[in-house]
Amino acid sequence: MKLLENKVAIVTGASRGIGEAVALKLAEHGAHVAFTYLSSEEKAKVLEEKLKALGVKARAYKSNAGVFAECESMVNDVIKEFGTVDICVNNAGISKDNLLLRLTPEQWDEVISINLTSVFNMTKQVIRPMMKAKRGSIINMSSIVGVSGNAGQASYAASKAGILGFTKSVAKELGSRNIRCNAIAPGFVETDMTHYLKDGDAAKKFLEEIPLGRFGRAEEIANTTLFLASELSSYITGQVVSVCGGLNI
Repeated sequence: MKLLENKVAIVTGASRGIGEAVALKLAEHGAHVAFTYLSSEEKAKVLEEKLKALGVKARAYKSNAGVFAECESMVNDVIKEFGTVDICVNNAGISKDNLLLRLTPEQWDEVISINLTSVFNMTKQVIRPMMKAKRGSIINMSSIVGVSGNAGQASYAASKAGILGFTKSVAKELGSRNIRCNAIAPGFVETDMTHYLKDGDAAKKFLEEIPLGRFGRAEEIANTTLFLASELSSYITGQVVSVCGGLNI
């Protein structure tokens, strides 16, 4: 059974890792997918073709989610081409890990812009068609680090913690319009961005702290996203779902 037949989804930062897995999972369940990328046009085109091969409409947009005007333009284009927006997955994110003593203002600003300001930028754009349709699901990709903090990740943790407060506030504002807003807090997931966690003593230490004894897979985050995007979660809003193998216990 396809859970998202003919729904329209936007996924930011989808050319690789969790974003790519999410886009493919939503398309597998019948959603038409518009997605953004910033750097690799080649990877974006490959994903676009993979999505179309699943029998849905798909389009890649080169757009910086951290820039309000670019989000506005992109969402307007999506509405023109796809008709509406039913699902928005705010996934775009970067990390500039550094000890606070060495963290530069430029690094701080870049992480906050791409990780947190982007969520405001995109959500502000998609709620208009959602309010008109009186339905919608917004899913914000936070992190377990946003819940617990982590040494050397002050900027990343702050950006991901900010997403949690934003998510709960939007859920309260828009619940009466049948628009749901939830967050996912992944733990350590095997992606290009976290490759450095997989080897050596650091990897062993991380694994010892995870009750399930392994790193997560991007598809497992995508499965949770599918649940929150679909009617299976129709009475869930303002929640933070930790997909972390029990790391937060």
